[in-house]
Parts: sequence; structure tokens; C-alpha cells
Amino acid sequence: MKYVYVLIVAMIVSTVAFGQKPDIQKSGPKAAAVEASADDIAKQTLAAHGGEKLKAMKTLVIRGSLDLNVFNQATPATFATAIAGDRYSFIINSPFQPLKQVYDGEQTYSSLQGVALPPVTSLGFPVMQRIGDKGFVVSALTGEKKKRKGFRVTTPEGYYTDFFLDDKTNQIKGYESSYEFQGRLISTSVEIDKSMLVEGILVPEKYSQRFDLGQLTAYAAFKAKEILVNSKLDDDVFSIPK
Repeated sequence: MKYVYVLIVAMIVSTVAFGQKPDIQKSGPKAAAVEASADDIAKQTLAAHGGEKLKAMKTLVIRGSLDLNVFNQATPATFATAIAGDRYSFIINSPFQPLKQVYDGEQTYSSLQGVALPPVTSLGFPVMQRIGDKGFVVSALTGEKKKRKGFRVTTPEGYYTDFFLDDKTNQIKGYESSYEFQGRLISTSVEIDKSMLVEGILVPEKYSQRFDLGQLTAYAAFKAKEILVNSKLDDDVFSIPK
């Protein structure tokens, strides 16, 4: 159980982090029209979550509780995330396996020895802030996902997030991705139940996450108890432990 828990905790960080390289999309006039539509939807969603205030956000701090369910066994924990540009700190405190991952702008530290996890800022809500930036590509959803209102954002490294939206408000209702982790193909999906408006920026406050690992499915429920936007953060928040 402890090994599985460690693996799931690592994946929680990685799904706040990255996905596989995107599918190759067809070119031509019709595809160009779809791309333009996806770009318009992405801009509307950016506006729904704060627009220029979100683009200009300097720091984001989220602290709260986390319930992880594996094999119908619930484990309570707490989490804290701090983001400032590319730098970040992500901490999970739990009775089974505490975790801390930090990126100071040059190097990454993880308390899980031998496990190199990707950056927290390359998947999910933090990617919204990069819409319109060079190298961050917005494209249309593919396959069955085309039936839902949404779009895909691909990072310069080729990692993607598929965002799904509320038809009326254009706010994010969920997102998903698939990727490889330690030789396993993992699919994950997030459903956002509630968001909080902080300093003019709409931030996910309560959401559930599902992990599919083939023969194993795990669930995590996050609930933010404190969300801070543009608060002053000391450099030691992102310092690498010695």
C-alpha cells in the first residue's frame, strides 16, 4: 500500500506538471478555420478567468486539504503550492509519504530520491497564464473530445492540457491529459467543482482528480482553504534544501 501511495503522490505532482506530446493535426483551410475558432475560445476563457490580470499575475499561493482514495482506502493530507513565474514549490504532508518538490529557476529538487518529476507549471491552470505567449500553441480538441467545448494548449516542450469549458460562462470545468511515468501509461482527468475570485482572477478552489493506471484507478479530492494572488514571497520559499 505504501509503495502505491508513493507512486500516486508522485503522479499527483506530475499531473500538475505535464502530458504527452500532442496528436498531429491536419493542415489546410478547414483546419485553419478550426484553429482560429480554438484560439478565439481560448482568449474568451482567459478573459473569463481574469484576462490581463491573470497574464500579469506575479505569484500564486494555494494551501488546502487533500483526500486520496486508493483501493477504497481514504488518506487525508494537506498540500501547499507556491508559484512565481517559472519558480515553484509544491508540498504534500501525509502520514504515509510527505513530498516536497522545488524549482528555483535553475534546478529541481524532489524529496523522493531517484524520482525526477517535471515542472508544476506545465499543466492545468498555470498554463492558462501563458496563452498568447510565444511557443504555447492553442489548437482544437480532437476525436470524441470535439463534442465538448474546449481547446488544447501545448507547451514549448510538447506537453499538453485539454481544457473543457462551461458553455455559457467559458470558465474551465475540467481538463485532462495522458502521459508516461516510470514506464506506465497514465491518464488523468480533473473536474472543477468550485472556483474562487481572488484579486480579479478566478482560481480553481475545489476539484477532484482521477488517475487511470490500467489495472488501478485512484482518486484525489482537493479543497483550497487559502488562495493568495500577488503576495510577497521570500526567495527561501524556492530554495533547494541542502
